[in-house]
This record gives sequence, structure tokens and C-alpha cells, in this order.
Amino acid sequence: MIEPQPLDLDHDREQRTGFPEVVFGQGKTPSEIQMALESIASKSGRALATRVDAHFGEEIAQNIKDAQWHSRSRCISIERVPAVREGQVAVVCAGTSDLPVAQEAVLTAEMAGCQTELIVDVGVAGLHRILAHEDFLRTCHVLVVVAGMEGALPSVVAGRVSVPVIAVPTSVGYGASFDGLAALLGMLNSCAPGISVVNIDNGFGAGLVAARINQLACHGQTKNLNEDLPRPTGDAMDESHGKELEGEPKR
Repeated sequence: MIEPQPLDLDHDREQRTGFPEVVFGQGKTPSEIQMALESIASKSGRALATRVDAHFGEEIAQNIKDAQWHSRSRCISIERVPAVREGQVAVVCAGTSDLPVAQEAVLTAEMAGCQTELIVDVGVAGLHRILAHEDFLRTCHVLVVVAGMEGALPSVVAGRVSVPVIAVPTSVGYGASFDGLAALLGMLNSCAPGISVVNIDNGFGAGLVAARINQLACHGQTKNLNEDLPRPTGDAMDESHGKELEGEPKR
């Protein structure tokens, strides 16, 4: 039996960044995941674990009060203090096979306070499908577009809307897709402006970026959660600035 390792959790992360530390479940034991989730939820009222092994994800969730197991995205969520959902984020999923990544993005955005819509099975092989949603997509604050294979869907979407597009390549595809590398390179080399790209299968990262953009659209700024943190002022700032420059060569 593998002994759980001691945890050193970052309980101040929500105060600094607006979202609590997220547990990356891959490679962790059930006990480690459970301890981390319970500790984070006790401080923040919410917690999220991603990439949890499907063999024990449901069991972990059953052992934690208010926890929910999301089998397709392999996430565990706890929302004892549900976030107020506002704005509008759309997560656009090219194929049903991309749903695990898309649902990870949806869950993350919702836990970060976004009103979220999931649009599924609108890949470029049938362009009429995505075009049918065009009017709605233009009303959103930000779009997360998830695709595997050749990764063309974000380029198509970005060419039809004026809102930011976050592209998520997935590892879905046959041999020459190289586990998502083909989609990643296609998205990075897109000729359509207004696209940013996250790593392969990184639905969580895309969801959190989308939430911050949505927050800016709703409030004109991200929520200031740093007011209680100590920060240098006046002479202290001048002194620290001087120390940084001390000894640097003149240019």
C-alpha cells in the first residue's frame, strides 16, 4: 500500500488570484486527493480536482461531503458556497470524443462564476452545424473552442466572431495526429486573428482564462481579492526599487 505524502497546500491562492488551488489528480493516491480536496474546501467553500483516475473517482467523491464526481471529465467538484454565475461563456466542442476536455472547461468556468453554454458536435466536416449557432456565439464574452484531429474549428469560429477565442487542442485523432500535436500546431499557425491557444487537453486552463476574460467584460476589471495582502508603499517601494537596480550596468 502506498503511503499518502504530506501536503503543503497554498490556501492563500484564492486571495491572490481569485480561484483556490486545484488538485491535479493524475499520479496521486485516493487518500492524497481526498485530503487535499477536504482541506481546500474547508477554507474556500469550494474545491476542484482534475484528471482523477476513473477507477476511484466516484469512491473519493462519496467519502467527501458535498462532493460530486464528473465521470466524463474525470473531475471532482465541491461547491459548498456556489459562485454567482454571470456573463456568458460558450464552450464549443468539435466532436463528441472531445467532450471530456470540453466538460472540464465548462466545470472550471462555472466554478469560477461564469454562465456557461456547451455546444457539442459542430466540427468542420459539417459547417452548417456551427453556423447555426453563429448569432448566439456573437453575444458571448469569450469562446472556448475544443477540437482534435486537424484542429481547424477555432480558425473557422474566429473568422465569424469578434470576441476572444481560446483554442484547446485535444489528443483525439488517428496516428498522424500525434496525440494532439497536429491540432496544437494547426491552432498555433491559424491565419484567423484573435485566437489564443492552451496546451493539449488543457480544458481546465482554458476554462480559467475564459472566466477571467468574462469577469473583465462584466465588471471592467477582475475582482480585487488582494486588498488584505501586505504591499510596499512610499519609501519602502523606492527602497526596494533602488535595490533591484543597484549594481546593474548602465545602458
